[in-house]
Amino acid sequence: MPPKALDYESLNENVKKVQYAVRGELYLRASELQKEGKKIIFTNVGNPHALGQKPLTFPRQVVALCQAPFLLDDPNVGLIFPADAISRAKHYLSITTGGLGAYSDSRGIPGVRKEVAEFIERRDGYPSDPELIYLTDGASKGVMQILNTIIRGEGDGVLVPVPQYPLYSAAISLFGGSLVPYYLEETANWGLDLNNLRQSVAQARSKGITVRAMVIINPGNPTGQCLSEANLREILNFCFHEGLVLLGDEVYQQNVYQDERPFISARKVLMGMGLPISKEVQLVSFHTVSKGYWGECGQRGGYFEMTNIPPQTVDEIYKVASIALSPNVPAQIFMGLMVNPPKPGDISYEQFVRESKGIIESLRRRARIMTDGFNNCRNIVCNFTEGAMYSFPQIRLPPRAIEAAKRAGKVADVFYCLKLLEATGISTVPGSGFGQKEGVFHLRTTILPAEEDMPAIMDSFKKFNDEFMEQYEDHRGYSRM
Repeated sequence: MPPKALDYESLNENVKKVQYAVRGELYLRASELQKEGKKIIFTNVGNPHALGQKPLTFPRQVVALCQAPFLLDDPNVGLIFPADAISRAKHYLSITTGGLGAYSDSRGIPGVRKEVAEFIERRDGYPSDPELIYLTDGASKGVMQILNTIIRGEGDGVLVPVPQYPLYSAAISLFGGSLVPYYLEETANWGLDLNNLRQSVAQARSKGITVRAMVIINPGNPTGQCLSEANLREILNFCFHEGLVLLGDEVYQQNVYQDERPFISARKVLMGMGLPISKEVQLVSFHTVSKGYWGECGQRGGYFEMTNIPPQTVDEIYKVASIALSPNVPAQIFMGLMVNPPKPGDISYEQFVRESKGIIESLRRRARIMTDGFNNCRNIVCNFTEGAMYSFPQIRLPPRAIEAAKRAGKVADVFYCLKLLEATGISTVPGSGFGQKEGVFHLRTTILPAEEDMPAIMDSFKKFNDEFMEQYEDHRGYSRM
């Protein structure tokens, strides 16, 4: 009898190739331990509300009214909801075709796309066209849609920064393309080296791969660095000369914890470079309500904006978006509220600013506590988290620990992270899940645990690490970087 279509041996081989470390072996083991009653601190995924972050009041008020429009007819509605939340809810309901329960245009509600375009223009100083902005179910869906459009087969390559967020390696595998890694330089605060980029392209071409696109993650995930304007200009020049489309993953643009390198969008730099580059380089930029100080991961709201993409291609992307009929409508409202929040003079403005600043300032302090905590540990070195919401310390594992991992059939940093999980309940992601240089080991953790819990978490980590190093070192000394 022939194998059935969903028997493992007859599945699509591209599906079998997909690896996604953020929800991989460590996460599954952590879930098992949680079921057994162990307290687990899930720092494996950037999921702020799951770690106790409170939602911002104003956007939740507006969406609550949109979800339950009958509340707007209640004579007491003004006693519970502020007038500006009521008027925004009425506005959003007026631009939908039947409220939150009806499909929208496959590209998203035109009025919300207009709000996104106005936000981009305010941010960058250059006009943006709502017709070139598509709303999506989180940034991930947008990234997958664009990669699916670019990748024609395994001969097509996409340059991805390593360490990378595994969405990229997973999606490239799923669509049958080839990941072309370019390595970020840890000793230069995860900076980008143009020579390395050129070598990566040359190496891929020598294997017969056509490199078609380049991904940047700014601020970085898992590495937390912010790209300088000079770096962005180099990247855009490189894409211009190599004929690459640039995919700008800018979902952490609101999360910046230092003043020396503020976030600058790839589009702003591109537009400022003048002709011919500003009209030639193809750019797709991504943003979301999941990250930033909003942390609305479960709402799945996002957008992508296309720059210098030919109209015929935009039509093809629209056709593919139409297969899913519509991005989820409540998330589109969240996106509208994120790009067009309360303004000075609005009733909700002061509370909104107070809540937003409180989250960002706390994240800035947590980034410092965590970086300092790691750098105070034996055989660990960690760059400061300039932006995003992750820390990516390098663990200098002693040879005996690497041998023990081999005997256990584990990659060395997976072995370390599993021991950490069993001993402390801290669920992280091994660096091997993001890619790293041969013989170098890391882990990624979010900086999201509650600020008041952070010192105890770092103490618990240090105690585990001290004991681990004591167990596996040969006591002839082990140098730091």
